[in-house]
Amino acid sequence: MQISDSSSRILAGLLEARTGQQLTMSRRWRLETALSQLLRERGIASIDELITILVMGREPSLSTRVVEALLNNETYFFRDRLPFDLIKAAALPELARRREASRTLRIWSAGCSAGQEVYSLAMLFAEDPQRWAGWTIDILGTDVSEGMVSRAREGSYTQFEVQRGLGVQQMIRWFEEGANGWRAVEALRKSVRFQVHNLLEPAPHPGRFDLILCRNVLLYLHENTRRKAFDRLSSALGPDGWLMLGAGETVIGQAPSLEADREMRGLYRHRDPSAKAA
Repeated sequence: MQISDSSSRILAGLLEARTGQQLTMSRRWRLETALSQLLRERGIASIDELITILVMGREPSLSTRVVEALLNNETYFFRDRLPFDLIKAAALPELARRREASRTLRIWSAGCSAGQEVYSLAMLFAEDPQRWAGWTIDILGTDVSEGMVSRAREGSYTQFEVQRGLGVQQMIRWFEEGANGWRAVEALRKSVRFQVHNLLEPAPHPGRFDLILCRNVLLYLHENTRRKAFDRLSSALGPDGWLMLGAGETVIGQAPSLEADREMRGLYRHRDPSAKAA
């Protein structure tokens, strides 16, 4: 299927306007694959025909479907594993010490896609019930895609999805097999919450989080847009909280209010004002 340059530019502009994400030239090869199912469902012969429908504004809901199809929703349970080992072995014990008085933790997974990261976090707490007995653990997952948030709330995954990152024992313990795949058990689903949210908007309630995960989301943002996103993340991070980014992301040169934590490698925190002035 041939896609004209004008159609590619229109789709790229629509995606950036709605989400802040850029559809760079290196990602435009995905257009045909990403939109093929939508074209079949709507009986649309080509992407150029799709663009005509969008420009004419005859189907307002269609633009939302297009944007959601273009988003990169790649994720899986305990993705990359090492970040979760760091959270379990270092970040959570330290946060438990710091929050012993309130016995409350707030965690935000930004750009959570279909929810695997959020349920992975929930499993860390559920598998250590004695340690977290009497604590209030608020785990929030957000995504700009309404479709992904709906899937995350349902907590249902295919055989392929549930096997990515989970061992057999975890599958059996935390998921129930049904006719349409595997669904997170009720207790796990009730321990988390999800909502639609654009990272460029003010932080979701309660606005101050002890740990924020925003992994492999900022890669797709224009530099100026990325700075705005960092401002939002910084404002949502508690005074002594941590931000976790993807392996290929950094705050250097982009978020002056944040710095790498020297003791918790892979995590970022608010910059020490005294160090900044030195």
